[in-house]
Amino acid sequence: MILAFNGSSIDGSTYTYVVNLAHESPSWLDNLVSAWSTYGLALFAVLMLVGWWQARRSSAREAMVALAVPVIVVVAFGVNSLFKMVVREDRPCQSLHVKTLEACPAPGDWSFPSNHTVIAAAAAVALLHVSRRLGTIALLGACLMAASRVWVGAHYPHDVVAGVLVGTLIAMLLTTLLRRLSDPLAARLTDSRLLRPLLVSA
Repeated sequence: MILAFNGSSIDGSTYTYVVNLAHESPSWLDNLVSAWSTYGLALFAVLMLVGWWQARRSSAREAMVALAVPVIVVVAFGVNSLFKMVVREDRPCQSLHVKTLEACPAPGDWSFPSNHTVIAAAAAVALLHVSRRLGTIALLGACLMAASRVWVGAHYPHDVVAGVLVGTLIAMLLTTLLRRLSDPLAARLTDSRLLRPLLVSA
């Protein structure tokens, strides 16, 4: 039997309040939040694509930073997965035995930090280095994603707060490092006939 951490003592009462509020809310609102919670990450993929398309019209350096955004998101997801395995916090729906909008994940699908929130936060912060407008849209989307994960009952509030912190810190660290290396890397990559179309518009 795997020993797991019970996070309900941290903010279980707040989680229960939000879940109960969701049950008392109009069905259209619950359906909207559930849809965003499930499919909202697709928006960030679209924003990454738009950011790259716009950046390659600006400079090879900016295009390279834009192309790095999905890589940064994958790294953030990987680091977060390690956190999950170390902390091993049970999902709140398992610890508190409450009925939630989203089906309760199986035991071993750890809760802390929230993967959805980490991905959204990392994408938003990285996109801010590509485009202020796209980054701002992504930041709003990340906040909504964090809130939706609690609303549907998938995570405690502290899970999504930690997710925001993890995603933000990793994205800031990697984008800062990339900015320092971007000029020589961009010059080298644009010399390649294969990679040049990814960095410079025709």
